[in-house]
Amino acid sequence: MADEAACHVCGAPTVLVGDRTSAFSGRTYQVRQCPVCWFSFVANPWTAYDQIYSEQYYEGRGADPTVDYGFEFRSPEAAVRQYEWRGLDSAVRSLVPVASGTRWLDFGCGNGGLVRYLRAAGCEGAFGYDTGSMAEVARRAGLPILTDESLASADGSFDVVTMVEVIEHVPEPLALLGRVRRLLKPGGLLFLTTGNAAPFRGRLLDWSYVRPDVHVSFFEPSTLARALEATGFRPEYSGWRPGHADIIRFKVLKAFGMRRTSVWERMLPWSLMARVVDERLSVSGHPIGWAR
Repeated sequence: MADEAACHVCGAPTVLVGDRTSAFSGRTYQVRQCPVCWFSFVANPWTAYDQIYSEQYYEGRGADPTVDYGFEFRSPEAAVRQYEWRGLDSAVRSLVPVASGTRWLDFGCGNGGLVRYLRAAGCEGAFGYDTGSMAEVARRAGLPILTDESLASADGSFDVVTMVEVIEHVPEPLALLGRVRRLLKPGGLLFLTTGNAAPFRGRLLDWSYVRPDVHVSFFEPSTLARALEATGFRPEYSGWRPGHADIIRFKVLKAFGMRRTSVWERMLPWSLMARVVDERLSVSGHPIGWAR
């Protein structure tokens, strides 16, 4: 049997960081860290996914009160999430050409909001994949959200895969990255976002991103590069890209509990503010992956 205390990225022995008790579930989680590659993880994750990712979760009444996929699906034109969609589109287009026929998969698409945005922007080859209840809502509304069955026959068919705040939910990240690599064509792009643990090394339990009911894997940029390399990608530190200001804008507004756009937030100097936030949290520090 595999050693549960071994690093899930490099296999080295890990050390105990400490315990975190969830205010939502009341469960106490053990957080461990690898002193070799600096991967951190919840060693005893809660795996009752039907209870964790319930309808209440998607409405912001679950383990992560900052999400509200239901509102974003019903009112995309009013949701602050639109900044993230716009930012992701800009960032990817700065790295690869995107045309109407570009095959773009948003893996872990939630309510399919990015897919809807991309198709409206002319990328008719945009698809989503998720298994949650919101994905079924999006599928019934006509969005092209793939099922496990359709995804199984899609290996080697995508030019771009995005994974937006997905990998931190997965206890075995190498298995997830390997699956995504198989979906991409050689030379295809993986653009993912996840919290950057590097600024919180030594004080991981103070990091608000550690929501152990749902977030169980935490990466520093070098850790993610190592994981990408191990699963068939060529990692690249592409740094600050067009679109990062919008991606960070959404993250800031979400952190403050904002769900709707407003006049006052549109008046703020986001190009400057996002740079300041990035200096502190290094949102743009994570690598992208090119499928080898």
